[in-house]
Amino acid sequence: MMRKAGLVWLFIAAVSASMLAQRESGAAKINPVTLKYLGTAGWEISDGSTIILIDPYLSRINGPAPPGGGSGHALAGDTRKAYAWSDLATPDEAAVDAHIQRADFVLVTHTHYDHILDVPHVALKTRATVIGTESTANVLRAYGVPEEQLVTVRGGEDYQFKGFSIRVIPSIHSPLDHKHYFSSATASAGMKAPLTLQQIHPEGGTLAYLIRIGSHEILAFGGNNYIEREIMGLDPDVALIGAGASRKDIYEYSGRLMRDLHYPAIVLPTHWDNFLAPFDASQQSALDALQSFIQEIAAASPRTKVIVPKYFEPISLDSPAK
Repeated sequence: MMRKAGLVWLFIAAVSASMLAQRESGAAKINPVTLKYLGTAGWEISDGSTIILIDPYLSRINGPAPPGGGSGHALAGDTRKAYAWSDLATPDEAAVDAHIQRADFVLVTHTHYDHILDVPHVALKTRATVIGTESTANVLRAYGVPEEQLVTVRGGEDYQFKGFSIRVIPSIHSPLDHKHYFSSATASAGMKAPLTLQQIHPEGGTLAYLIRIGSHEILAFGGNNYIEREIMGLDPDVALIGAGASRKDIYEYSGRLMRDLHYPAIVLPTHWDNFLAPFDASQQSALDALQSFIQEIAAASPRTKVIVPKYFEPISLDSPAK
């Protein structure tokens, strides 16, 4: 009798364990963490429940090039309106709406127009919480984004939200114009929309973000530079790394990054494409230039997988390789 009871309990335990494993396996399959490249330095990160956007810029206007050209240059024969700094900062709402239906959080690394132009429209449309510098908050306030949607940070904050957390990391901007780029400007308080490109463009300081979501730690940069002491000790399994040409003005850019980040399993290049070109234009020259970055990462971290993202194609993350 006791032997029968023991066998029954063993059977129940085995069935329970099997059901639990199936539930856990099913949950993992239903809600993987996915990333989508939105172009420029823009990304969508989601665990199937929460949607986080980073620097969502989809308008891709024929705007002024950054100092020294940066990662964008005008296209020969482009018939679109050529924006000057004095022109009103008008997003292409149709382009934004075609790719962004909802968002819970928007993280802004700095307030250059190729990072901030579309954020007011996204925030008003989705009611997402926007995290960024005082410069970012001032631009959003000018467009009437409610104060309760704004979280102003300076770097060093580490905030827990429902189901994920975000560490805000002080950073510095890409060394454009052969290391001559410098800006201490901040978007002014008290502005009222509509604003010009010049008014929304002050850098306002640069940030990076460590996003802990699902079983992953994703480190996102918005440019081609970093403060080494601020990233030492981080251990992301995914890193979105600025891969524009200006990185070559930084001493041992890729090697130091890989060592300091403990050789992340996946690297996704960001801010490498020509953001002055529309989405349907060829990016072949930018892709050709990107090859040297891929080689740098391979040399510094042979086990790291570099994935060159395609616009709007989901990249699903497996469990961390570490």
